[in-house]
Amino acid sequence: MLVSVIVPLYDKAPFVRRALASIARQTHPDVEILVVDDGSRDGGGEVAAAFGDPRLRVIRQRNAGPGSARNRGLAEARGELVAFLDADDEWQPGFLEHGLALLRAAGPDAAAAASGYVLEPGARSTRALWQRRGLRDGLQRVDATSPAPFVMHLAAYLTPCTTLARTAVLRRWGGFYARDRCVYGEDTHLWLAVLLNHPVAISLEPHVSIHTDASHLSGNLRGPRPVEPFLTDPRAVEEACPAALRDVLRDVLAISAARTACMLSYWGRWREARELLRRFRPPSAWRVPWVVTAQLAANPLGARAGTAVRFLREVAA
Repeated sequence: MLVSVIVPLYDKAPFVRRALASIARQTHPDVEILVVDDGSRDGGGEVAAAFGDPRLRVIRQRNAGPGSARNRGLAEARGELVAFLDADDEWQPGFLEHGLALLRAAGPDAAAAASGYVLEPGARSTRALWQRRGLRDGLQRVDATSPAPFVMHLAAYLTPCTTLARTAVLRRWGGFYARDRCVYGEDTHLWLAVLLNHPVAISLEPHVSIHTDASHLSGNLRGPRPVEPFLTDPRAVEEACPAALRDVLRDVLAISAARTACMLSYWGRWREARELLRRFRPPSAWRVPWVVTAQLAANPLGARAGTAVRFLREVAA
């Protein structure tokens, strides 16, 4: 079965050959490789074009962000299945074969299969982390009884680099969030829509190496991270949500808004935090994790406390 492998590329020339070599080593050979050069300035597109694999094609576009690059590849994909590999990460040789086996075992209704991963450098296992969050091997289906934190953890597990998905399903739900060169949470916007409508298969067995030292977002932040697009623009996710799961999605958005509000208050942006809480306040808000904490933090006093904590951390560093 043909799998379209999409590699979004932006200023990762030192790493892209490693990523492409890991695709070339896959034990499932029936792939096409679409490298989408998203306006790289470091010659990464030329490095990819010189890789020498006849299955590889470089697609060039002006810089528009990772969501746009993945969507460009998704639009041109010929495979029934699609997988995404960031240019600074790598797959183990059995990644695609393992994902295909998971999908076959799960049946035709399963929209995607996600494998486990290790963090580099050091091959640090993440299995225990996801087990603590309630994830187990097997078919997962969100229903009206699913706890909102579990749905959030499941969406977080479906990262582009670890997931093999049905091309038609990702196209049906509009692909990745691509407005305003979004670089944070653009994938969760899509995975939530998928999870609200389809079962997915997961395995905690690691088949991917995520290189945090090579990522632009892996260093210590000197300011607040961007707000997730499913909070700034939740309409697509809300429209994708079946009526029976609206309460589940409401609580997912409320918890996400509360956690983000805590982050914003820590960085002094308590007014934005308060607006998020107002917009996504559910009934019986005190029962929803993080909401009470966020309400206590989203004010000038909470912002001053965040400033004090940052100062103490800088002194201790």
